Amino acid sequence: MEAFNIIYTLLGGLGMFFFGMKFMSDGLQAIAGDAIRKIINSLTSNRFMAVGVGLVVTCLIQSSSVTTVMTVGFVNAGLMSLTQAIGVIFGANIGTTITGWIISIKVDKYGLLLVGLGFIPGLFSKSEKWQHVGKSVLGVGLVFIGLQTMSAAFVPLRENQAFLDSIAYFSGEHYGAYLASIMMGCLLTMIVQSSSAMLGITMALATSGVIPYHTAITLVLGENIGTTITALLASVGGNVNAKRAARAHACFNIFGVSVMLTILPYYFGLVDSLIPLDPRFAAPDGSFPYVAQHIALAHSLFNISATILFIPFINQLASFVTKITPDREGVKETPHLLMLGDPSNMLPAVSIAQAESELKKMNDIVERMLKVSKDFWLDEHEPDPKKHAKILDYERITDNIHKEITVFLCYVMEKPMSRQQSEQVQAMIKISDELESVADYIERLANYRDRFKNAESLNGESRAEFFGFMDEVTAFYALVANGLDDSRQLNMEVIRAKDQEIQLVADSIREKHIDRISKGVYQPVTALTYSDMVVALRKIRAHSYLMAGAVEKFHTSFD
Repeated sequence: MEAFNIIYTLLGGLGMFFFGMKFMSDGLQAIAGDAIRKIINSLTSNRFMAVGVGLVVTCLIQSSSVTTVMTVGFVNAGLMSLTQAIGVIFGANIGTTITGWIISIKVDKYGLLLVGLGFIPGLFSKSEKWQHVGKSVLGVGLVFIGLQTMSAAFVPLRENQAFLDSIAYFSGEHYGAYLASIMMGCLLTMIVQSSSAMLGITMALATSGVIPYHTAITLVLGENIGTTITALLASVGGNVNAKRAARAHACFNIFGVSVMLTILPYYFGLVDSLIPLDPRFAAPDGSFPYVAQHIALAHSLFNISATILFIPFINQLASFVTKITPDREGVKETPHLLMLGDPSNMLPAVSIAQAESELKKMNDIVERMLKVSKDFWLDEHEPDPKKHAKILDYERITDNIHKEITVFLCYVMEKPMSRQQSEQVQAMIKISDELESVADYIERLANYRDRFKNAESLNGESRAEFFGFMDEVTAFYALVANGLDDSRQLNMEVIRAKDQEIQLVADSIREKHIDRISKGVYQPVTALTYSDMVVALRKIRAHSYLMAGAVEKFHTSFD
C-alpha cells in the first residue's frame, strides 16, 4: 500500500510540476513574444551576441529544449549559420539554469500564495497582458506545489532499506558511482524529454534526503547530456546543417561533462565554498533545506564554465561536427522553411520571426524581378531570352515561398497566442499573397514583350509614357517594401497620396492611348498589348498598396 501511495503522490506532484512549467512558459512567451522576435532578428555573426540571444530567449521562455529546437529549425531554413547556432545553444545552456534557481526557493512558503496571486488577474482581468502575467505567476505557484508534493512522496523512501540498497552504488563517492549517476541522469532525461522536470525531481530527492548531495550534482550533469535528445530528434528529416547544429549541442554537453568528470571532487568543494550554508545539514524533520541552492549553483557554474571554456573554439566545434556529418554526395540541399513534426516545439514568436525573414527574402526576389523586367523591355530589338527565363524562374520561386509560408503560418495559427501575434500572422499571410500577386503581374508584363515582333515596336510618346509609368510603379513598390524592412520608414499618408497620384497618371495614359488608337497610330494587336501592359502595372500598384496596409497591421501594437 505504501508503494501505491508513493507512486500516485509522485505522479500527482510531477503532473502539477509539468502543468505549472507549461503555464509559466506559455504566459512568458505571450508577454515577451514581440521582444523574442526582435531579439532573434537582431542576431549577428558575433559569437558573444549569439550567446546573449540564446541566454535571453531561454530565460524568457524557460525551456532550453524549445530554444535549441528553434535553432535547429532556423539553421534548416537557412536563416542562421552553424556558428551562430552553436553560440545560441551555448547561451541556452546558461539560460536554462534560471529554472534551477526558481525551484530552489523554499516551496512550502510561496506555492499557494503565488497560485492565489496568479488566479486573480488570470481569471478576472480584461487586459490580455495581465491575464498572461497571472498565468505565469500561477504556473510558478504550481511548480512549487508540485515540487513540494514530490518531496513528500520521496520521504518514505529514505527509510525503505530495499530502495536504499538498490541505489547504494549511485550514492558512492568514487568515479564509478559518478559515471553511473551521469548515465542514469542522461537516460531518465531522454525518457522524460525535459531537463527542467528531471532537475526538479533531483532537487526533490536531495531535499528529502533520499540521495546525497554529490549524487544529485552528478545526476544534473547527466541531465545536461540527456536534454540534447530533443534537438537531435527535431533534426531528423532536416538538412545536413540542421543535423550539425543538433550534434554540436550534444558534443558540447558531452565534452563539458567529460572535462568536469575529471575534477568532480574539487568541483564539489568549489560549490561548497561559494555558498556558506552546508548542503549536508539535516533539519529535525529529516529534510536537507540548503541542498537545493547548492544544486542550482552547481548547475549554473557548470554551464557558465563550459561556455567560457568552449566559446573561443566555436569554429573548431563547427568544423568537428561538419567532419562527422559530411554533405550528402550528389545532393544539393536548398535551405527551406521546415515545419517540424511536432508544432508544439515551435514558439509563436519564433515562428513569426522565421516567417518574417522568409517574407523579406520573397520581397528581395520581387525587387529583382522588377529590375530585370525593365532591362528586358529596354531591349529595342530582339529581347534577351536569358532575362525572360530569369523572370520566369523568379516567379516560380515566389510561388514556392508563398505556398510554404502560408502552410507554415496555418500551423502556427492552430497554437494559442496573443492577439498581437494573431494579427501579425494574419498580416503576414496577406503580405505573402500580395507579393505573389505582384510577381505574377511582373511575369505577365514580361510575356507581353513577345507580342512586339518584326515591324511592330513600342516607340515615340507611348514608349516614354510606359517607361515613365513603370518607374513610378517601381518607386511606389520600393516605398512600401522599405516599410517591410523597417517600420519607421512606413508612412501611410505618403503612400496613400502617392497611390492616388499614380492612379491619375494611369488614367492620363489610358486617355492618350485611346486617342492614338482612334487616329490609327497603332496596329490592333499592338494597341491591345499596350493596354494590357498598362493594366499589369496598375495591378502591381494596387497589390503594393494592399501590401502596405498589411505591413502597417503587422507593425501595429494591439496591447
